[in-house]
Amino acid sequence: MEKCILLGNGAREAVIAEKISEGFELYCIMPYENPTISEFAQKSNGKILIGDPFDKELVKKFIKEEDITNCVISSDNLLRDGLIDLARQLGLKTFGPTSLGSKIEWSKTYALDIVQKIAPDMVIKNFEVRSKEELRKIIDENYQDDSFVIKPEGLTGGKGVKVGGIHFKGKEEGYKYALSCLEDSGVVIVQDKVEGREFTVTGLTDGKNLVITPTTFDYPYRFDEDKGPGTGGMGCLSFETGLLPFLNKEDINKCAELMKKVIEYINRDSNEFTGPIYGGFFKCENGIKFIEFNARFGDPEALNILNTLETPFKEVFYNIQKQELSEENCKFAKKAICTVYMVSPNYAIASSKEPCKYTLNKEEINKKGAKVYFASSKRVEGNSYESVGNSRLVAIVAEDENLEKAKQKVYKAIEGNVDSVLNFRKDIGTIYIH
Repeated sequence: MEKCILLGNGAREAVIAEKISEGFELYCIMPYENPTISEFAQKSNGKILIGDPFDKELVKKFIKEEDITNCVISSDNLLRDGLIDLARQLGLKTFGPTSLGSKIEWSKTYALDIVQKIAPDMVIKNFEVRSKEELRKIIDENYQDDSFVIKPEGLTGGKGVKVGGIHFKGKEEGYKYALSCLEDSGVVIVQDKVEGREFTVTGLTDGKNLVITPTTFDYPYRFDEDKGPGTGGMGCLSFETGLLPFLNKEDINKCAELMKKVIEYINRDSNEFTGPIYGGFFKCENGIKFIEFNARFGDPEALNILNTLETPFKEVFYNIQKQELSEENCKFAKKAICTVYMVSPNYAIASSKEPCKYTLNKEEINKKGAKVYFASSKRVEGNSYESVGNSRLVAIVAEDENLEKAKQKVYKAIEGNVDSVLNFRKDIGTIYIH
């Protein structure tokens, strides 16, 4: 069996690990032993190495020693730092963009400039600001109150964009946050705040062809009813139709057309972009508006998408290598998925040096028809686990013929099987309109 290396260690990587292990021997480098990834590596007769996946010499040595021929990466920082570039240099077949390809995520100004050229009607009015004086002038002359959005230039783990009236109150608070972003990177984006329904569209590409996956709905806020600070995502839903109730096929087609043109633009000189592309959009009264691109699967969106992937991942991987990807050889099942993240009490509120210790009965959760994907957690012994860092700890995922049944299944699986010390949102499955 061919060998495939996966770099990264969250729940997104855990579900990717599951899919890889069905067709490859799975090899991983991660800073701690993620229980889910470790389980799938063992099942596939692969191997894990505890180490730094950013250490290119370590990665190179591991690939050569284990005679690995394929590589999958879906982590923003690893893509930006060129780990796909390294794998390509070593002759591996790859799934994921090069550092240059992933620039549409790690440089928001770069992405905006491309969309401005390709589809100016989809761009929300914005200003790319490069000096303190310019920032003061733009905010004072264009906004009476806090009806604007601040976007840092680089990667922020899904937590950097701040919306006036939600994440900051008043013009001055917005200015101060924008100034801190400007001082960090030398550029900040100030954008009009628009009214509309936010949604994401994910596609898989071989650099030429694009296949759109089922559409997902994310819950970025920490508490029920979309209250509290923004997070990396507290949960996710997807419907058996593959669409969200407020979207139609034409909406998705418009987003897909933009994504395809952006891929063509990036790959005009060489094939820099393959694998997942994820676009954030608003549906407004005056049409679809672009928010941002990610150059990898979203998290938790990947948990929903890959649990509906009907075609074996190995086939999808090979069709990407051959540039023969199509809706016929990359199919998704018509089922609803509900994903709920478990987090520590301090998550997105305060950092803690002390690990969050908890118990979780994976066997009982599985018996209730749900799956467990560990993220920033490691096993202590038996059903005892502890957090690694301050990120999300574990995702519980359930599928069924409709969303209501999937939602009931996931919450029943959680009940009595997850330590009460952990926090989670109890309203995943309700779509809020802002």
